[in-house]
Amino acid sequence: MSTNEVDRALNADIRQRAAQLLALPEDQWFERKSVRIAPKDLAKTLCAMGNAEGGTVIIGLSNGAVEGTRNHAKSVNALRQASMDHTSPPVRTHFSTVGCINDLQELDNLLIAHVQPGEAVHEMTNGDCYLRVGDESRKLGFAQRQELHFDRGVAQFDGSPVSNMTPADLDPTLLRNYRLNAGFSGTNTQLLRNRGLLASTGDVTAAGYLLFAPNPTEGFPHAVIRVVRYRSTSRGSGANLNVEAGFDERVEGPIPTAIGRARSLIDAWQPRRTRLLGGTFVDEPVVPPDAWMEGLVNAVVHRSYSLAGDHVRVEIFPDRIEITSPGRFPGLADPTRPLDISRYARNPRIARVCTDLRITRELGEGIRRMFEEMRDRGLTDPAYRQGTGSVTLTLSAQSRLPEDVLQRLPRGASDTLSALRATHQPLGTGDLLELTGLSRPTLVKQLNALRAEGLVQWTGRSPKDPRAMWEPAE
Repeated sequence: MSTNEVDRALNADIRQRAAQLLALPEDQWFERKSVRIAPKDLAKTLCAMGNAEGGTVIIGLSNGAVEGTRNHAKSVNALRQASMDHTSPPVRTHFSTVGCINDLQELDNLLIAHVQPGEAVHEMTNGDCYLRVGDESRKLGFAQRQELHFDRGVAQFDGSPVSNMTPADLDPTLLRNYRLNAGFSGTNTQLLRNRGLLASTGDVTAAGYLLFAPNPTEGFPHAVIRVVRYRSTSRGSGANLNVEAGFDERVEGPIPTAIGRARSLIDAWQPRRTRLLGGTFVDEPVVPPDAWMEGLVNAVVHRSYSLAGDHVRVEIFPDRIEITSPGRFPGLADPTRPLDISRYARNPRIARVCTDLRITRELGEGIRRMFEEMRDRGLTDPAYRQGTGSVTLTLSAQSRLPEDVLQRLPRGASDTLSALRATHQPLGTGDLLELTGLSRPTLVKQLNALRAEGLVQWTGRSPKDPRAMWEPAE
């Protein structure tokens, strides 16, 4: 569910409002609490949402009942102070009230807590730290908290103000479409403020500018998606550059528009092959469209916009699609184990709006969905390669290994094979150690097992040749 549904319910007729809010499932951005909840317990939810992408907490609804808050003035006052009293630094929370009809059919109120994503890591006053994951407020361990601390400063670039840029400077058509999509009845300024797209100075934030400015490249020249198609499986260089004539375009514009335009280009340019299906020959993409679409959206939404001079690149080869995004994986995340990467938004405001617009789903689903799409087609797993300032995703049309072969290989050997295939060049053992982050004994064990299965080949003059190279078998 997107936050649009919460807004629609809050703007419903007062007689239907509470019932609609009770019917909504709790998720990444939405939770209901009893008015009798202890302020310290409410603070855990505020802390978790502040450490993620923010969200909305409705107070006065519990276990299917409409309690309301009218007869609980003392409790409401304490709950309004929960973030000040129990979180450090205090979670930025704006409270408001809306009318409702309680279970006694009396006119009553609900207390609404609008939580903004924080610029720093929020903790409880006792030192505990929470992060919103799906419909849970999870207590973080030491390593997870370190990861959050490590990246929090960079993550909040999308909340920085863009000087002299006000709501009046944004595209009115895009804002109107967003308001209609969200079912929001207030003004553009109110909507922007509710989504953290308006700074306290009154200036639009970087997120609001990138999402809704008519020409965001005026302020962020690197906010571009470059789509390139190559004639062969290698890029080439100089006079031998293999870029196909007429197939190199820069896509600019507000994020939702740019993603749509890039999607159309990739769909038209993606490699296809002919196969027999149900007695008829059909053309189908060699890489599942849902997989590269997830990769494209993740690259644009979660890239580091603070890194000037680089842009998102989509490179289309006859046998694969590679998507490069500026910025490294957050904190302690291991790119060689992508399915174990914990959810984290570098640009929480952008991510939330794109979910409202149905461009993305809840965070954490994208990587899993790409793996499922590739595996369903019998293709090798997506492979990530992290450089000094960027991450490259490779979606290859190579067939996935048979299950019996996977059973014989050491744990992680298929990931090493995918990483080697993704480089499209022979690598030495030292290069592979750096690429995979494995220990030498583990890597050598994997390589020898892959070699025994005929999946990789080794070229060298002697077993100890320092210049020996590994590459995928033909």
